[in-house]
Amino acid sequence: MEAWKKVQRVWQGLSRRQRRILKAFAKGNSDAVLRCRCKVVLALVRGNTPRMIAETGLASESQVYRVVKRFVDEGMAGLADRREDNGEAKVTEHYESILWEVVAGSPQDYGYRRPTWTQELLILVLHKQTKIRISTSTMSRLLKRLKIRLGRPKPTVGCPWPKARKTRRLNALRRLVAELPDDEVVVYMDEVDIHLNPKIGPDYMLPGTQKNVLTPGKNHKRYLAGSLDARSGKLCWLEGEQKNSTLFLLFLWQLLREDYPQAKRIHVILDNYRVHSSRQVELALPNMQDRIRLHFLPPYCPDHNRIERVWRDLHANVTRNHRCRTIGQLMCEVRRWLRRRNYRLQRDYTRRQVA
Repeated sequence: MEAWKKVQRVWQGLSRRQRRILKAFAKGNSDAVLRCRCKVVLALVRGNTPRMIAETGLASESQVYRVVKRFVDEGMAGLADRREDNGEAKVTEHYESILWEVVAGSPQDYGYRRPTWTQELLILVLHKQTKIRISTSTMSRLLKRLKIRLGRPKPTVGCPWPKARKTRRLNALRRLVAELPDDEVVVYMDEVDIHLNPKIGPDYMLPGTQKNVLTPGKNHKRYLAGSLDARSGKLCWLEGEQKNSTLFLLFLWQLLREDYPQAKRIHVILDNYRVHSSRQVELALPNMQDRIRLHFLPPYCPDHNRIERVWRDLHANVTRNHRCRTIGQLMCEVRRWLRRRNYRLQRDYTRRQVA
Protein backbone atom coordinates (compact mmCIF):
# COMPACT_ATOMS: atom_id res chain seq x y z
CA MET A 1 0.00 0.00 0.00
CA GLU A 2 1.27 3.48 -0.86
CA ALA A 3 2.50 5.65 1.99
CA TRP A 4 -0.11 8.36 1.63
CA LYS A 5 -2.90 5.77 1.70
CA LYS A 6 -1.57 4.31 4.96
CA VAL A 7 -1.49 7.78 6.50
CA GLN A 8 -5.02 8.54 5.29
CA ARG A 9 -6.30 5.35 6.89
CA VAL A 10 -4.80 6.32 10.27
CA TRP A 11 -6.07 9.90 9.80
CA GLN A 12 -9.63 8.65 9.36
CA GLY A 13 -9.34 6.83 12.69
CA LEU A 14 -8.45 10.04 14.58
CA SER A 15 -11.08 11.98 16.45
CA ARG A 16 -12.04 15.49 15.40
CA ARG A 17 -10.19 16.90 18.40
CA GLN A 18 -6.99 15.01 17.54
CA ARG A 19 -7.12 16.28 13.96
CA ARG A 20 -7.57 19.83 15.21
CA ILE A 21 -4.57 19.47 17.56
CA LEU A 22 -2.38 18.07 14.78
CA LYS A 23 -3.28 20.98 12.48
CA ALA A 24 -2.54 23.46 15.27
CA PHE A 25 0.89 21.86 15.86
CA ALA A 26 1.65 22.16 12.15
CA LYS A 27 0.90 25.89 12.21
CA GLY A 28 2.60 27.18 15.32
CA ASN A 29 4.28 24.71 17.66
CA SER A 30 7.56 25.89 19.20
CA ASP A 31 9.20 22.49 18.48
CA ALA A 32 10.41 22.80 14.88
CA VAL A 33 10.84 19.01 14.47
CA LEU A 34 7.27 18.27 15.62
CA ARG A 35 5.95 21.09 13.45
CA CYS A 36 7.70 19.62 10.39
CA ARG A 37 6.39 16.10 11.06
CA CYS A 38 2.83 17.38 11.38
CA LYS A 39 3.18 19.24 8.08
CA VAL A 40 4.42 16.04 6.42
CA VAL A 41 1.39 14.11 7.74
CA LEU A 42 -1.02 16.77 6.46
CA ALA A 43 0.70 16.76 3.06
CA LEU A 44 0.30 12.97 2.87
CA VAL A 45 -3.35 13.23 3.90
CA ARG A 46 -3.90 15.55 0.94
CA GLY A 47 -2.59 12.81 -1.37
CA ASN A 48 1.01 13.93 -1.92
CA THR A 49 3.64 11.24 -2.38
CA PRO A 50 6.97 11.26 -0.47
CA ARG A 51 8.75 12.31 -3.67
CA MET A 52 6.40 15.24 -4.19
CA ILE A 53 6.95 16.36 -0.59
CA ALA A 54 10.73 16.09 -0.99
CA GLU A 55 10.57 18.27 -4.11
CA THR A 56 8.92 21.06 -2.09
CA GLY A 57 11.87 21.09 0.33
CA LEU A 58 9.78 20.33 3.40
CA ALA A 59 11.64 17.10 4.19
CA SER A 60 13.78 14.51 2.46
CA GLU A 61 12.13 11.42 1.02
CA SER A 62 13.70 9.13 3.62
CA GLN A 63 12.53 11.44 6.40
CA VAL A 64 8.97 11.29 5.04
CA TYR A 65 9.02 7.48 5.15
CA ARG A 66 10.24 7.58 8.77
CA VAL A 67 7.37 9.89 9.68
CA VAL A 68 4.94 7.54 7.91
CA LYS A 69 6.18 4.53 9.86
CA ARG A 70 5.97 6.28 13.21
CA PHE A 71 2.52 7.72 12.49
CA VAL A 72 1.13 4.39 11.23
CA ASP A 73 2.57 2.41 14.13
CA GLU A 74 1.87 4.78 17.02
CA GLY A 75 -0.51 7.46 15.79
CA MET A 76 -0.04 11.01 17.02
CA ALA A 77 2.26 9.85 19.83
CA GLY A 78 4.76 8.72 17.21
CA LEU A 79 5.27 12.32 16.06
CA ALA A 80 6.67 13.45 19.41
CA ASP A 81 10.40 13.99 19.89
CA ARG A 82 11.91 11.21 22.00
CA ARG A 83 15.31 12.70 22.64
CA GLU A 84 14.41 13.10 26.32
CA ASP A 85 14.94 9.33 26.59
CA ASN A 86 18.55 9.58 25.41
CA GLY A 87 19.86 10.07 28.94
CA GLU A 88 21.23 13.15 30.68
CA ALA A 89 22.08 16.11 28.47
CA LYS A 90 25.76 16.76 27.83
CA VAL A 91 25.36 20.52 27.93
CA THR A 92 24.93 21.49 31.58
CA GLU A 93 24.97 24.83 33.38
CA HIS A 94 28.61 24.17 34.29
CA TYR A 95 29.45 23.60 30.61
CA GLU A 96 27.71 26.85 29.67
CA SER A 97 29.58 28.82 32.33
CA ILE A 98 32.93 27.47 31.09
CA LEU A 99 31.91 28.41 27.53
CA TRP A 100 31.24 32.00 28.66
CA GLU A 101 34.73 32.20 30.20
CA VAL A 102 36.42 30.70 27.15
CA VAL A 103 34.70 32.89 24.55
CA ALA A 104 35.56 36.02 26.54
CA GLY A 105 39.25 35.24 26.03
CA SER A 106 41.42 34.29 23.07
CA PRO A 107 42.59 30.90 21.74
CA GLN A 108 46.12 32.10 22.47
CA ASP A 109 45.24 32.03 26.17
CA TYR A 110 44.85 28.26 25.81
CA GLY A 111 48.05 27.52 23.89
CA TYR A 112 46.85 27.94 20.30
CA ARG A 113 48.48 30.28 17.78
CA ARG A 114 45.18 31.23 16.14
CA PRO A 115 43.85 34.59 17.46
CA THR A 116 40.12 34.03 16.76
CA TRP A 117 37.62 31.36 17.76
CA THR A 118 35.93 28.77 15.57
CA GLN A 119 33.24 26.35 16.70
CA GLU A 120 35.62 23.40 16.25
CA LEU A 121 38.27 25.10 18.38
CA LEU A 122 35.73 25.91 21.09
CA ILE A 123 34.73 22.23 21.18
CA LEU A 124 38.38 21.16 21.58
CA VAL A 125 39.11 23.65 24.37
CA LEU A 126 35.92 22.84 26.28
CA HIS A 127 36.61 19.12 25.92
CA LYS A 128 39.94 19.69 27.70
CA GLN A 129 38.22 21.77 30.38
CA THR A 130 35.14 19.60 31.01
CA LYS A 131 35.89 16.18 29.43
CA ILE A 132 32.66 16.61 27.44
CA ARG A 133 32.72 16.50 23.65
CA ILE A 134 29.77 17.78 21.62
CA SER A 135 29.11 18.08 17.90
CA THR A 136 29.46 21.27 15.87
CA SER A 137 25.69 21.37 15.34
CA THR A 138 25.12 21.23 19.11
CA MET A 139 27.72 23.96 19.62
CA SER A 140 26.02 26.08 16.96
CA ARG A 141 22.64 25.74 18.70
CA LEU A 142 24.23 26.45 22.08
CA LEU A 143 25.92 29.63 20.88
CA LYS A 144 22.65 30.82 19.36
CA ARG A 145 20.69 30.07 22.53
CA LEU A 146 23.23 31.91 24.70
CA LYS A 147 23.20 34.81 22.17
CA ILE A 148 26.96 34.53 21.66
CA ARG A 149 27.41 36.20 18.29
CA LEU A 150 30.13 36.49 15.70
CA GLY A 151 30.88 40.22 15.82
CA ARG A 152 33.53 42.78 14.97
CA PRO A 153 35.88 43.65 17.87
CA LYS A 154 36.31 47.27 18.88
CA PRO A 155 39.88 48.59 18.59
CA THR A 156 40.95 50.47 21.70
CA VAL A 157 44.12 52.02 23.13
CA GLY A 158 44.84 51.57 26.81
CA CYS A 159 44.91 54.67 28.98
CA PRO A 160 48.51 55.34 30.13
CA TRP A 161 47.34 56.79 33.46
CA PRO A 162 47.22 54.66 36.61
CA LYS A 163 43.72 53.32 37.22
CA ALA A 164 43.25 55.36 40.42
CA ARG A 165 44.13 58.63 38.68
CA LYS A 166 41.81 57.87 35.77
CA THR A 167 38.96 57.02 38.15
CA ARG A 168 39.46 60.26 40.13
CA ARG A 169 39.30 62.37 36.97
CA LEU A 170 36.16 60.64 35.65
CA ASN A 171 34.44 60.93 39.04
CA ALA A 172 35.27 64.65 39.18
CA LEU A 173 33.67 65.15 35.75
CA ARG A 174 30.57 63.25 36.83
CA ARG A 175 30.25 65.45 39.92
CA LEU A 176 30.64 68.51 37.73
CA VAL A 177 27.64 67.46 35.65
CA ALA A 178 25.55 66.36 38.63
CA GLU A 179 26.18 69.48 40.80
CA LEU A 180 26.08 72.11 38.05
CA PRO A 181 24.41 75.45 39.01
CA ASP A 182 21.43 76.56 36.94
CA ASP A 183 23.30 79.52 35.40
CA GLU A 184 26.17 77.36 34.12
CA VAL A 185 26.41 74.88 31.23
CA VAL A 186 28.35 71.66 30.63
CA VAL A 187 28.98 70.47 27.08
CA TYR A 188 30.87 67.51 25.64
CA MET A 189 33.00 68.70 22.72
CA ASP A 190 34.83 66.96 19.86
CA GLU A 191 35.57 67.24 16.15
CA VAL A 192 34.51 64.87 13.37
CA ASP A 193 35.86 64.34 9.84
CA ILE A 194 33.48 64.31 6.86
CA HIS A 195 35.00 62.55 3.83
CA LEU A 196 33.61 62.62 0.31
CA ASN A 197 34.94 59.10 -0.16
CA PRO A 198 32.19 57.04 1.54
CA LYS A 199 32.76 55.07 4.69
CA ILE A 200 32.02 51.46 3.79
CA GLY A 201 29.71 49.65 6.20
CA PRO A 202 27.33 46.66 6.34
CA ASP A 203 24.02 46.74 4.47
CA TYR A 204 21.34 44.22 3.51
CA MET A 205 21.88 42.61 0.11
CA LEU A 206 20.10 40.06 -2.05
CA PRO A 207 21.46 36.48 -2.08
CA GLY A 208 24.46 36.07 -4.36
CA THR A 209 24.90 39.81 -4.89
CA GLN A 210 27.13 42.55 -3.53
CA LYS A 211 26.21 46.20 -3.71
CA ASN A 212 28.60 48.66 -5.33
CA VAL A 213 29.39 52.02 -3.73
CA LEU A 214 30.76 54.52 -6.25
CA THR A 215 33.61 56.66 -4.97
CA PRO A 216 34.59 60.00 -6.51
CA GLY A 217 38.26 59.01 -6.59
CA LYS A 218 39.73 62.28 -5.32
CA ASN A 219 38.73 62.75 -1.73
CA HIS A 220 37.53 66.06 -0.25
CA LYS A 221 37.19 66.69 3.46
CA ARG A 222 35.26 68.96 5.77
CA TYR A 223 35.40 69.10 9.54
CA LEU A 224 32.82 69.78 12.22
CA ALA A 225 33.57 71.08 15.70
CA GLY A 226 30.57 70.22 17.83
CA SER A 227 29.28 70.18 21.40
CA LEU A 228 26.56 68.20 23.16
CA ASP A 229 24.67 69.81 26.05
CA ALA A 230 24.83 67.49 29.08
CA ARG A 231 21.37 68.60 30.26
CA SER A 232 19.22 68.99 27.17
CA GLY A 233 21.13 67.06 24.51
CA LYS A 234 21.28 70.20 22.33
CA LEU A 235 23.91 69.91 19.59
CA CYS A 236 25.90 72.93 18.38
CA TRP A 237 28.40 72.77 15.55
CA LEU A 238 30.70 74.79 13.33
CA GLU A 239 32.04 73.75 9.92
CA GLY A 240 35.62 74.23 8.78
CA GLU A 241 38.02 73.19 6.05
CA GLN A 242 40.86 72.45 8.47
CA LYS A 243 40.89 70.75 11.85
CA ASN A 244 43.16 73.03 13.84
CA SER A 245 43.25 75.35 16.84
CA THR A 246 41.62 78.14 14.82
CA LEU A 247 38.49 76.04 14.24
CA PHE A 248 38.46 75.13 17.93
CA LEU A 249 38.71 78.76 19.08
CA LEU A 250 36.09 79.92 16.60
CA PHE A 251 33.75 77.30 17.99
CA LEU A 252 34.39 78.44 21.59
CA TRP A 253 33.53 82.01 20.58
CA GLN A 254 30.36 80.73 18.94
CA LEU A 255 29.39 79.01 22.20
CA LEU A 256 29.93 82.26 24.10
CA ARG A 257 28.22 84.70 21.75
CA GLU A 258 25.53 82.71 19.92
CA ASP A 259 24.70 79.41 21.60
CA TYR A 260 24.92 80.32 25.33
CA PRO A 261 25.16 84.13 25.60
CA GLN A 262 23.40 84.18 29.01
CA ALA A 263 25.47 81.44 30.65
CA LYS A 264 27.70 82.57 33.49
CA ARG A 265 30.24 79.87 32.67
CA ILE A 266 30.52 77.13 30.04
CA HIS A 267 32.34 73.96 31.08
CA VAL A 268 33.75 72.10 28.08
CA ILE A 269 34.60 68.41 28.52
CA LEU A 270 36.95 67.30 25.73
CA ASP A 271 39.76 64.96 24.78
CA ASN A 272 43.50 65.58 24.71
CA TYR A 273 43.80 66.29 20.98
CA ARG A 274 46.77 68.62 20.44
CA VAL A 275 44.71 71.45 18.90
CA HIS A 276 42.81 71.79 22.21
CA SER A 277 45.90 72.69 24.25
CA SER A 278 48.16 74.49 21.77
CA ARG A 279 49.97 77.73 22.52
CA GLN A 280 47.38 79.58 20.44
CA VAL A 281 44.60 78.27 22.69
CA GLU A 282 46.51 79.16 25.88
CA LEU A 283 46.88 82.75 24.70
CA ALA A 284 43.23 83.08 23.63
CA LEU A 285 41.50 81.65 26.72
CA PRO A 286 42.20 84.67 29.02
CA ASN A 287 40.31 86.88 26.53
CA MET A 288 37.12 84.89 27.15
CA GLN A 289 36.66 86.52 30.58
CA ASP A 290 36.80 83.22 32.50
CA ARG A 291 33.48 82.11 30.95
CA ILE A 292 35.10 79.07 29.32
CA ARG A 293 36.56 76.26 31.43
CA LEU A 294 38.23 73.32 29.72
CA HIS A 295 38.05 69.91 31.43
CA PHE A 296 40.20 67.26 29.77
CA LEU A 297 39.29 63.59 29.84
CA PRO A 298 41.95 60.98 30.62
CA PRO A 299 43.91 59.98 27.49
CA TYR A 300 42.28 57.43 25.17
CA CYS A 301 38.85 57.43 26.83
CA PRO A 302 36.47 58.21 23.93
CA ASP A 303 33.61 56.21 25.50
CA HIS A 304 33.33 58.86 28.23
CA ASN A 305 32.79 61.67 25.71
CA ARG A 306 29.05 61.54 25.00
CA ILE A 307 29.27 63.38 21.69
CA GLU A 308 31.17 60.43 20.20
CA ARG A 309 27.87 58.55 20.02
CA VAL A 310 26.35 61.42 18.00
CA TRP A 311 29.21 61.25 15.49
CA ARG A 312 28.77 57.48 15.17
CA ASP A 313 25.07 58.00 14.45
CA LEU A 314 25.96 60.69 11.92
CA HIS A 315 28.21 58.29 10.03
CA ALA A 316 25.60 55.52 10.19
CA ASN A 317 22.81 57.76 8.88
CA VAL A 318 24.65 59.96 6.39
CA THR A 319 28.24 59.21 5.40
CA ARG A 320 28.28 55.41 5.34
CA ASN A 321 27.82 54.07 1.78
CA HIS A 322 26.57 57.52 0.67
CA ARG A 323 26.00 58.39 -3.02
CA CYS A 324 26.75 62.11 -2.99
CA ARG A 325 28.96 63.20 -5.89
CA THR A 326 30.23 66.46 -4.37
CA ILE A 327 31.25 67.57 -0.91
CA GLY A 328 28.57 70.25 -1.08
CA GLN A 329 25.81 67.68 -1.51
CA LEU A 330 27.23 65.61 1.34
CA MET A 331 27.42 68.59 3.70
CA CYS A 332 23.78 69.44 2.90
CA GLU A 333 22.80 65.95 4.04
CA VAL A 334 24.94 66.33 7.18
CA ARG A 335 23.29 69.64 8.11
CA ARG A 336 19.84 68.24 7.45
CA TRP A 337 20.43 65.24 9.72
CA LEU A 338 21.90 67.38 12.53
CA ARG A 339 19.00 69.85 12.40
CA ARG A 340 16.40 67.06 12.49
CA ARG A 341 18.18 65.43 15.41
CA ASN A 342 18.23 68.72 17.33
CA TYR A 343 14.55 69.30 16.63
CA ARG A 344 13.53 65.86 17.92
CA LEU A 345 15.65 66.05 21.08
CA GLN A 346 14.62 69.61 21.92
CA ARG A 347 10.97 68.65 21.47
CA ASP A 348 11.34 65.66 23.81
CA TYR A 349 13.30 67.76 26.34
CA THR A 350 10.57 70.42 26.37
CA ARG A 351 7.90 67.79 26.94
CA ARG A 352 9.82 66.35 29.90
CA GLN A 353 10.23 69.80 31.41
CA VAL A 354 6.48 70.50 31.09
CA ALA A 355 5.59 67.11 32.58
